[in-house]
Amino acid sequence: MVIIIGATGFIGHYTTQYFLEKGIKVLATGRCEKKSKAIKEMGADFIEFDMTNEKDIEKLPKEDVDGVIVLAGLLPANSKTDIEKDENAADYFKINTIGIIHILEYCRKNNIKKIISTCSYADVFNSWRAGYAIKETEPRGYKFTGDHAVYVMSKNAATDVIEYYNQQHNLQGAVFRLPPVYGVGPHSAIYVNGKYYKSGIQTFIENAEQGKDIEIWGNPHLSRDIIYVKDVARAFYLALQSEKTRGLYNMTSGVPLELEEQVKSIIEVFTKDKKSKIVYKPEKANNTPSFLFDMSKAKEDFGFIPEYRDYLAMMKDYKKELESGKWKDLIDAGEKEK
Repeated sequence: MVIIIGATGFIGHYTTQYFLEKGIKVLATGRCEKKSKAIKEMGADFIEFDMTNEKDIEKLPKEDVDGVIVLAGLLPANSKTDIEKDENAADYFKINTIGIIHILEYCRKNNIKKIISTCSYADVFNSWRAGYAIKETEPRGYKFTGDHAVYVMSKNAATDVIEYYNQQHNLQGAVFRLPPVYGVGPHSAIYVNGKYYKSGIQTFIENAEQGKDIEIWGNPHLSRDIIYVKDVARAFYLALQSEKTRGLYNMTSGVPLELEEQVKSIIEVFTKDKKSKIVYKPEKANNTPSFLFDMSKAKEDFGFIPEYRDYLAMMKDYKKELESGKWKDLIDAGEKEK
């Protein structure tokens, strides 16, 4: 059995589905029973669970657990706190760090060796630049301002505690460093510094569907290293199968995606009648620099090679998943929470 904590979220849904398709029993958890419908229909067992509540730990089974995947957490994209006016630093550490410690203690006490969590790609923000593939050994360097700052700190602390449990208690803990994860889910709009905005990809898709002009701000050749959610789900599966899995892993496509290529692919896939025109706006700032990550460690330790490295193929599958309607409950539940 595999326990997936935070299964009612975007990545959790896909990961649960992948493990079930592989014939593995899944105990899925979430904080909201109402959001469990799709999870149960897939065939997973479900319990309402909050990893910040030590009493809830008693709900977890003590035997026949092969591994734990932790996808629950507080993210800036889901936080309504405007940090210019208020502060929620304690919430990030309570959920993302202390919550992980509760799960690590559960694993230690019940001799469950394998646990995989996630961390932010922004922990090496100071190293981001075009053409430089960042390895897991890159020293941390990140911004101490903005809505991602304390989030990154809380995830770094959790990563360090997992490594402590690896060395002190011989756990086989791993952490996936995730960039933006693309896929159908409840993220058509996100919070930025507590304010609600439509996401970039959602804006591009809607404009392409309606034949409206799509603006590219700043350098059209700015490149980013993203990953498709189906690749993430498969990586969790492969990582849990390997006895070599341990420590930090970059979890990206490992290839640079230029902003111009992204827009052209979306236009090709989502055009209905009128084809959108690309309007270049070099005078408008695009505040995210280029970044790229090295994927060799995941390949060496558990044989992971991303399948969706071509963005056009990714968008074609994205559209197929969107039109299938099977993620409607996930999207609707997520949007209601916003």
